[in-house]
Parts: sequence; C-alpha cells; structure tokens
Amino acid sequence: MPKLQLTPRLAARFFAVTLGLTLFAAAQNPPSPPPASGDQTQGQEQPLETLKVNVDVVQLFFNVKDKHGALIPSLTKSDFDVFEDSKTQTIKYFKAESDLPLTLGILIDSSGSQQRVLAMEKEVGASFLENILRPKDEAFVISFDVDINLLQDFTNSVSRLRKALNSATINAGGGVGCAQGPIGPQGPIPCSSTGPRGTALYDAVYLASHDELGHEVGRKAMILLTDGEDQGSRLKIKDAIEAAQKADAICYVLLIADRGFYGFGGYSGDAEMKKLSHETGGRVIEVGNKIDKLRQAFEQISQELRSQYNIGYTPTNATRDGSFRKVEIKPKQTEYKIQARSGYYAMPRRED
Repeated sequence: MPKLQLTPRLAARFFAVTLGLTLFAAAQNPPSPPPASGDQTQGQEQPLETLKVNVDVVQLFFNVKDKHGALIPSLTKSDFDVFEDSKTQTIKYFKAESDLPLTLGILIDSSGSQQRVLAMEKEVGASFLENILRPKDEAFVISFDVDINLLQDFTNSVSRLRKALNSATINAGGGVGCAQGPIGPQGPIPCSSTGPRGTALYDAVYLASHDELGHEVGRKAMILLTDGEDQGSRLKIKDAIEAAQKADAICYVLLIADRGFYGFGGYSGDAEMKKLSHETGGRVIEVGNKIDKLRQAFEQISQELRSQYNIGYTPTNATRDGSFRKVEIKPKQTEYKIQARSGYYAMPRRED
C-alpha cells in the first residue's frame, strides 16, 4: 500500500483525483470527444483550471532570451505581438513579474535507477528551495517510483520541505506484473497486467498538475528531478502535458541520470521530457550525475522564475468549448527568443 502523508483537507481531493485518473485513462481511447451534450456536462464538473479570473483573460508568463541564452530585462508591451490560433490579440496588460507569489512543485524520482544520485538531489534541491522561496511563496514535494507519494503539501517552511525531500527513499518496485498503482487513501489503482512498473513519471506529473497546481492561482512551476524514463504509468506523455497545460504549470526537467545504471547507449529519457517542457514553457537541463551541474541548473531556473514577463489579453474567440488554443508571443526584435507555453485550454466557466 502506498504511504501517503495526507492532511484532512486533501483526503477527499486525492480520492477524487485517483478515481478520476482511472476514468481519464479509459477515456483516452476514443480519437475524439463525445457529443456536445456530454462535453457540456463533463466541463461543468471539472474545475476551471486555465482561466483563473471571472473575466475572460488569458495570462501568459514567459522569459525572453538573446541568441546566447541570456535573459533580456526591461522590455515593454510595445516590444511584443500576441497571436491566438494565428489571430492578433490586443494586449490588455503587461508587467515584468519578479516578485509575484510563486507556487512550486518538486517531483523527485525515487525509482531504482536513481539509487546513486538521490542523495545529491536531496541536498541541492533543499538549498534551491531555501534560496528561492519568499514569504508569499509555497511549495510541495512528491516522490514517484512504483507509487506516487505526497511527502509534503503546500508550505512555506523550508525545514518541512527539506525533511520531505530527505524522506524520499528508493523503491524499485516488484518487476513485471501488477504492482501498486498511483496514490489514493483507498489504496492503489490497479495497474496494467503487462509490462514492468517502476517509475510512474507521467502519472506523477498528471496528479501534481490536476490535484495540486490545478487548484492554485498565479505563477506556478513544477521541477522534475528524474532521468525521464517512465515505466508503468497508466497515462501517456500527452495526458501529462495536457494536465500541466490546464493547470498553467511551467515544467522544468532536470535530467539526472546515472549513466552507469543504463550502460552505453541505454539511456533515452530526454525526448518525452523535451515535449513536456517545451509545451509548458519550461525547458530540459542536462545534469547527468554531476552535483555542480545540478547546482547550476537550479540557479538558472531560479533566475528564470524571477525574471518573467506577464502578458494578459481577452481572446477574440470567447467560446469556452474546452478546445486547445495555440498562443504565440512574437518579439519585434527578431533575434530574441521567447520561452512560453504553447497555448491553453478554453475550459467552460465553473458553476458556483
């Protein structure tokens, strides 16, 4: 049985999302959504995860870099154009956001492949949290392997977060067959009867997005400490990406791989992680098993999160039909590069 540290406030929510995870996985088989009447009912039951205000405003947090990857400060609204589904949008507000409260999730891979790098992840991850968290910020910690465990719910306490990171332990799972599934106070979700299960990475991203970050407002980011190898998730990478997009969560992936564990040519965890980070406005940083590179990676993320711009616009397409809208921010200085999420889901307004 998974060992999940749940507060009373979260018990009902985790049970709901665990049940929803099973239903969500089953619903991915059809190539298209059900008829409009079904969509409307489903949309009303889901929380409004993309547009967090009562008016139809889309918020985009993003970074601007030069051709060398250096962050560009001090730009203004007139330096950008915004497009939704290739149609020009009118920018309603613009601000450089360096002090807006940050909600942060740390997801740490505790599967067997991380045996020799887990200790450095704990050490450097705790130092990062100590440096980046400010009084109005909050963070949570999840570990994932065969199970997905909420080690610490939202808190501003670095000591609690450090304790949570230190409590992560290696769990290599039971090999092939039906081991334990994702989190839930009623027990694990039944897993697939075929194939090995040891690193429920995609499930962890989905749950962190849907159940944790999806209920928060403002700036949100998720940092994954992993080799990127998924083994046994019920969901696919596209499901994890969609959940992160609906939660407006920027995903950074620190690829931490013990190359000796895989042998020459045996590691291939970066491709799917690049999809996840690109679509959500984050990026992948290669760390390997070097503690200095891990420190540098965390420092880069810290700088990016404290150097974001925020653009807001009211979309010309006011229909909330649950569809994905592709968004593009174009700098007028063509040599600049924008690091932003690829779009958002126009979810139906929640009924109060």
